[in-house]
Amino acid sequence: MSKIVLTAVRDIALDKLVASDANVRRIKAGVSVEDLAEDIARRGLLQSLSVRPVLDTEELETGKYAVSAGGRRLAALKLLVKQKRLAKSAPVPCIVKTEGIEEEDSLAENTMREALHPLDQFRAFKSLHDQGVTIDEIAARFFVGAQVVRQRLKLAAASEKLLELYVAQELSLEQLMAFCVTDDHARQEQVWEGLSRSYNKEPYTIRRMLTEGAVKAGDKRAVFVGVEAYEAAGGVILRDLFVHDHGGWLQDVALLDRLAREKLGQAADGLRTEGWKWSEITIDFPYGHTNGLRRLPASYAPVSEAEQTRYDAALAEYNALSDEHEGADDLPEEVDHRMAELEKEIAAVDERPAIYDPAEIPRAGIFVSIDHAGALKVERGFVRPEDEAAAESSEIPAVSGSADATKLSDGAAVGNADGGETAGSSSASSSSITDDETEASSKLSDRLSSELTAHRTLALRVALTNDPDAAFLAATHTLALKAFYGSGHFDGCIEIETKSAFLGSYAPGLADTAIARANDEANGRWQLRLPKRSQDLWDWLVKADRDATAELFAYCVGQSVNALRLPHERRSRALEHADRLAEHLGLDMSAHWTPTVESYCGKVTKARILAAVREAKGEATAQMIDHLKKGDMAVEAERLLQGTGWLPEPLRTASLDVVADAEIFEAAEVEALPNFLMDDEGDAPIDPEEDKPHVVAAE
Repeated sequence: MSKIVLTAVRDIALDKLVASDANVRRIKAGVSVEDLAEDIARRGLLQSLSVRPVLDTEELETGKYAVSAGGRRLAALKLLVKQKRLAKSAPVPCIVKTEGIEEEDSLAENTMREALHPLDQFRAFKSLHDQGVTIDEIAARFFVGAQVVRQRLKLAAASEKLLELYVAQELSLEQLMAFCVTDDHARQEQVWEGLSRSYNKEPYTIRRMLTEGAVKAGDKRAVFVGVEAYEAAGGVILRDLFVHDHGGWLQDVALLDRLAREKLGQAADGLRTEGWKWSEITIDFPYGHTNGLRRLPASYAPVSEAEQTRYDAALAEYNALSDEHEGADDLPEEVDHRMAELEKEIAAVDERPAIYDPAEIPRAGIFVSIDHAGALKVERGFVRPEDEAAAESSEIPAVSGSADATKLSDGAAVGNADGGETAGSSSASSSSITDDETEASSKLSDRLSSELTAHRTLALRVALTNDPDAAFLAATHTLALKAFYGSGHFDGCIEIETKSAFLGSYAPGLADTAIARANDEANGRWQLRLPKRSQDLWDWLVKADRDATAELFAYCVGQSVNALRLPHERRSRALEHADRLAEHLGLDMSAHWTPTVESYCGKVTKARILAAVREAKGEATAQMIDHLKKGDMAVEAERLLQGTGWLPEPLRTASLDVVADAEIFEAAEVEALPNFLMDDEGDAPIDPEEDKPHVVAAE
């Protein structure tokens, strides 16, 4: 058998080369001709061209050569000539062929070569980086973004065990990317061991398991402390280079909490210099923590005429810009910048610091915490009942010797009235008072006093019965005393019992909701509006207009509502009344509550999750997620339920149509699941172990 002889490479002048019609590549793909030209300029031509002589009509060579394999390289070389970076007659290494089919050569060159395995590319990038080539330099040399280089370096740094699984096609690229949310090889392998025998190995599940227990960078604690301070203290942040991670996950929760408390403590120390008696700090106060405390009235620095003019102009301009760009997804940069400036001008007037009575500050205190957006939250000017009592007792004259002083004063008065008795003769005067006179000057007996005031009480009852306006005023007075002045300041004669159930212990995070903030703001406005002393409240109410009294009455009654359904209480009639009240008010809880993993989906069974999706989106949508594990089902249900207005039974108001007709759902187009929850053919995969009928538990 004769040996194979390879065709030697020849240098042919570039201006002798022309593109061949036999080149099978017609569609542009891969690296652009411009990028290829830059690569040739940097590295030279790494692969020769396959050419054939161009013949004339008489089958004689013309001196030209047609490039049947390497047309893109030829185009790149000619582009360099056009840019005057390469001589038009520069020698080009070519393999000249005269036998065989020209199209076959072109097809073979493009199909017989094996593309580089992605892992080889990842490792090659890592090798370059290890040799000192920067990320930006690698990106420039291979015409990719710096982020792409970082991603490939991250993949190359994964656990060798996972990389072997990836090469063996037991792990997809998407799954490998999910594992790279952490650099901890042991943790990567631990999660894989837990998933290797599981049906559910979706990337989302991998990310969720790797970030379990970590805190999102958008968490209010992280925003308050700052990721820079957290990292400076040795904290680790898990970052996902392959999906939008909103800043990543802070892994050391204990460290984050400690830093947050330390920062709050420093803020409280600075605020105590204002003269407050006490301060309490915590990351989250339970909702209702100021119940039973009196809030000091505050005043604000007056606004000058010039400031008011600027404020009105800024507010008008801000409203005009808001109306002009209403509904726009993104604001123009200059408009966004201008609106931020206007917001600062408006806030400078609206958020002027409160001014408190310096005499009151020493017996009041402050609460220092973190608000829902991660900013420092300071609640100033709250007086505890025990501090109120101490202050009042200090204002009462000393009791010691008061009886004697009264007698002396009385005697002196009598002597002066009789004309000429002096203080020195008061003793004799006093001793001459008869027993009958002493009897006449004593107080009424307790029994008689009770008898008489019983008559007065009944008369007041009848009078109030016949005067609805006065009854309304008296009831408002009683309710406001209990709502704003505490039990130690109850000075009213109207015995109306009201309670305000403490809700914070039943619903963690309630204080961060919009409805809680609105209720707190209403409370704060009344605290600052009402008189400081409880004994002045009646006069304030008498002088107030009917609208103000009605608003205060409504607020106080509202705070007494208790619609809690507790396992140890039997209040069926009270709860029925709560339903009737909600129906009368047209209460739509979908404006205040939405089903999320934290609020509902993660706290109920899979059957209830499916029932919720089925009720809100229809049977077809529910079937799309019925194969998922509990954690993934909860997350997908949250996404599917958003904007539907669906509510669990305890939150529904009978008079409101919160769920659309099921026929609408059956006719509606079913919303697609994310790609990672679908199989290759676009259908949701079926888990044989879970392909069983679902029994939906009764609500």
